[in-house]
Amino acid sequence: MKLSEGVRYMLLSTLFFALMNLCVKFLSRIPAIELVFFRSAISFVLSVAMLQYNRIPMLGNQRKYLFLRGFFGVFSLILFFYTLQAMPLASAVTIQYLSPVFTSILAVYTLGEVMTKKQWIFLLLSFLGVVLIKGVDTRISVFYMIIGVASALFSSLAYNSVRRVKDTEHPLVVVFYFPLVALPVTSVLTYFQWQAPQGSEWIFLLLMGVFTQMAQYCMTRAVQAAELSSISYLNYMGIIYALGFGFIFFNETFTWPAMIGMLLVMSGILLNIYDRRGKLLGTKAVEKVAS
Repeated sequence: MKLSEGVRYMLLSTLFFALMNLCVKFLSRIPAIELVFFRSAISFVLSVAMLQYNRIPMLGNQRKYLFLRGFFGVFSLILFFYTLQAMPLASAVTIQYLSPVFTSILAVYTLGEVMTKKQWIFLLLSFLGVVLIKGVDTRISVFYMIIGVASALFSSLAYNSVRRVKDTEHPLVVVFYFPLVALPVTSVLTYFQWQAPQGSEWIFLLLMGVFTQMAQYCMTRAVQAAELSSISYLNYMGIIYALGFGFIFFNETFTWPAMIGMLLVMSGILLNIYDRRGKLLGTKAVEKVAS
C-alpha cells in the first residue's frame, strides 16, 4: 500500500523528533537549559537561511502571538528536557503528550470552542493514565511528574498561539520565532550553569539541532500536504519509538500497569481526536450540501 505524501512526512517528523529525544537522553550530563541554548542556536542559523532562501519576511505580521509562541515554547522545551534526562524515555514522552488535553481545554476559554461530555471523558481517561504511570513507577518522582505536566501545559499555550496565526503567517516564520525568543533567554540562564561539552557530546549536540530542524520541516510539509485531522494521530508513534529506544540504549523496561497507563493516555487523546475529526467532517459535508 502506497502511503500518501502527508502520511510519509508525518512519519518522518515523528522519527526525527524521537531521534532528537534520544540525543537529549545521551546528553544527560549537560544541563537542560544549555541543551535548549544549543538547539536554538542551530535552529536559528538554519531558520534564517531557509527564510532568506525563500525570500520570506522574518518577523511576520502578528508579532504578539508569534512572540507568545516562542515564549511558551521555550519553557515547555526546557521542562521537557529536564524530564527526558530524569525519567525513563517513554514516560517522559507520554506525559508530554498531555499537551493536546490542555490545548482542548484552553481552546474552550481562548477560542470559544465547545467540548462535549464525551470529550471531557476522553481527556479524563488520559489524566488517569498519567496517574497510573506515576503510581506504579518508582523511578518517577512527584517533582518531575509536576515538571512534565507543566511542560505539556506550556506546550499547549504555545500551540494555541500558533493557531491564532495559522492563516496569516508562513510556517517557517512560526518555526523561526522559537529560536528568536529562546536564544536570549537561554544564553543568560546558561551562563550560570555552563558545562563545557566534551568529545562525542559535540556530535550529539549537532545531531540534536539537525534532527529538530528536519522534524519541524517534515511536519510543516505534512500539514501542507494533508489535513491535520487526518494525520495528527501518527504523532503518537513517538511513544513506540521511545519504548524501543529506551529498551535498546538504556535497558529501560516497564511493568504491565505502567504500559496500561501509557495506553490510557494515548487512547484518551486519540479518541478525542477521532471525535473532533468526525464533527469536522460532518460540518464540511453539511457545508458542501448547502453550497
